[in-house]
Amino acid sequence: MNGDWTEGEVGDFLRSRRARVRPEEVGLPAHGRRRVPGLRREEVAQLAGVSVDYYIRLEQGRGPSVSDAVLDAIARVLRLDETEHAYLRTVARPRRRRAKQPAAPRVRPGIQAVLDGMDRHPAFVLGRRMDVLAWNALADAVNGFSHLAPGERNMPRQVFLNPEGRELYPEWAAVAAQTVAHLRLNAGLHADDRELCALVGELSLKSEDFRRLWADHQVRECAYGVKKVRHPEVGVLTLPYETLTVPGDPEQTIVVYTPEPGSDTAQRLALLGSWKAPTAAPVN
Repeated sequence: MNGDWTEGEVGDFLRSRRARVRPEEVGLPAHGRRRVPGLRREEVAQLAGVSVDYYIRLEQGRGPSVSDAVLDAIARVLRLDETEHAYLRTVARPRRRRAKQPAAPRVRPGIQAVLDGMDRHPAFVLGRRMDVLAWNALADAVNGFSHLAPGERNMPRQVFLNPEGRELYPEWAAVAAQTVAHLRLNAGLHADDRELCALVGELSLKSEDFRRLWADHQVRECAYGVKKVRHPEVGVLTLPYETLTVPGDPEQTIVVYTPEPGSDTAQRLALLGSWKAPTAAPVN
C-alpha cells in the first residue's frame, strides 16, 4: 500500500454503509429500479439535511472541515453503531502525518508482574498493530508465544498467514472477521503509522481472505467475547475474554481469558499449566 492508506477510505466506508441500508428502513419508498443496493447519495444528503454536492465532496474526501453535527446526522441516516460513528469522525478528518514514527512499544515491568500474578488465567498484552508484547506462562502454554519469532507474534499474521491458523481456531471465519474489523479500527486511528500500513499491505498481498474481509469495511472493538482455541495436547478450549486498557498507555491492551471456574476448559488449563514451565515474555 502506498502513502496514507486512508486516502479514499471515507468514501469507501460511506458507500459500504449506504449499500446496507434499505430505503424502507429510513422511511423511503422501496419501489423503483436501483442500479446499486441501499441508499443513493442524494437520499443520504436529503435525510441528513445537507446538499447533494456537499455530501458528494465528503465521499470524495474533500470535506476536512466537516462538522460534528453533519457527521452525526449522516451516522444517524446510515444507522451506524457507536464504534462506526467514531470511526467515521476519524477518517472524515484524518490527522496530519507525523514526521517521526512512534518508538517501539515497551511494556512496563509492573504490567508484566500483573500478568505473572494471574496464575489461573492466560493473559497477554497487545499493541496497536495487534502485536503480542508480553504474556504470562499460561498464555504461553495456550498460544506458544515464546516459540515464535518476534515478527510472528502478531495476531493478524497468525490468523491469515500461519498455515496452522485454521486448525488453531475451530471458528476461524468468526475470528478472522473480528481480527480484520479490529485492525481496521486501529488503522483508522493511526493512519500515520507506517508499520501498521505495511502490515495491512502485507496481509492484503498474501491473503485473499484478508483482502475480501478488508473490503467489507467492518470496524469493531474487541472489548470482550468468547474465543475457541484447539490445543494440540488438551483439545478445544472455550475461552471467554475481557480486555483492559493499560493505565498510562491507551495503545496497549491486556487480554485476559476468563474460563468459568470448574468448567472443562478451566480444568484443562490447570492441567496444561502444571505441565509447562513458566516462560514469561522478557521485559523490553
